[in-house]
Amino acid sequence: MSVTIRNITTEDTLQLRRDVMYPDWPLDRVTLPHDADGLHFGLYDGARQVTVVSLFIDGRSAQFRKLATANDQQGKGFGKIMMAHLEKVCRDHGVSRLWCNARASATGFYEALGYHISGGLFYKDNIAFYKMEIELKSASVDTFTIIPAIDIIDGKCVRLTQGDYDQKKIYNENPLEVAKEFEDAGVKRLHLVDLDGAKKGQVVNWKVLEAVAGKTGLVVDFGGGIKRDEDIRVVFEAGAKLATIGSVAVKQPELFFGWVEQYGAEKIFLGADVKDEKIAVGGWLETTGVSVFDFLRGNMEKGVKEIFCTDIAKDGLLQGPSTELYKKIIAELPGIRLTASGGVSHMGDVEELRAAGLAGVIIGKAIYEGRIQMSELKKLL
Repeated sequence: MSVTIRNITTEDTLQLRRDVMYPDWPLDRVTLPHDADGLHFGLYDGARQVTVVSLFIDGRSAQFRKLATANDQQGKGFGKIMMAHLEKVCRDHGVSRLWCNARASATGFYEALGYHISGGLFYKDNIAFYKMEIELKSASVDTFTIIPAIDIIDGKCVRLTQGDYDQKKIYNENPLEVAKEFEDAGVKRLHLVDLDGAKKGQVVNWKVLEAVAGKTGLVVDFGGGIKRDEDIRVVFEAGAKLATIGSVAVKQPELFFGWVEQYGAEKIFLGADVKDEKIAVGGWLETTGVSVFDFLRGNMEKGVKEIFCTDIAKDGLLQGPSTELYKKIIAELPGIRLTASGGVSHMGDVEELRAAGLAGVIIGKAIYEGRIQMSELKKLL
């Protein structure tokens, strides 16, 4: 089934609002005094409405009320998807503070999303509530992240074409030197890929990671060869802020979700390699029958937050990114934080991805080949 979020009327919220929150009440009693002033949203799984919420914007502050998910659909991530949508709507309206009166039984759900209790316990209709709120970063270019990539073979900075080790080009003998150049230009994030590790099936170039993380202030995500508990432990000990995981999430989901739980979703950067909208693994040699939409939805429901997607038909060719695919993913999966990877060839591609609603873009060959100058990227850093 495909998940969509729609603007709905007050009346469209009432049935689910009542059935979930106040099953013994008549329908007219769950109407809010200022419903006519609110924005109302419904999340649909296929044709079925599974979550509703109402949002009331007042200048730089907004309150949401009556977030309700059908009882038999709870625990599947629909509430988190709806909350991500609310935050996006608020940012688009210049809202910096989002709050609610949360049932005491739901405080854990909101705290996991970054909310904090800002008021004392109170009761209404014999139900315990706390006021909870979150500060929202304003919608700006800062929310679109430029992430240069450094691929490593034999400790050197290289690029491949479409993942082919026989189509290798060395750009610099010293990855740390390249990382420092990026940092000097204003870059905050770095995508570091251990191609030796990817080929061997275990982390190899952890010393390069240790040098980059230890001698720059860059937020480094590191991937390639993370297959075992030992690998991911080494990666974090060497200084990575995020571990980039791809094939393991497809082939060994229990191991992957164990890492998500152990280290926290904010420490995991999930990579989805895609061919014809199907997930590819094994250095792109194997295409599964798994739909990218189903794969990403399942991971989001488990709490995964940071995701990047590579269309393997585009990577390393400098022929433009798969913007239409990314737009389709964003439409299918409201609330996703999706970073584009592969195909970027000039600044127009970067601007196109930003306009399409991507959270960021990983750029490699276009920088090394001089198609994009760091001076051009500075306005987005």
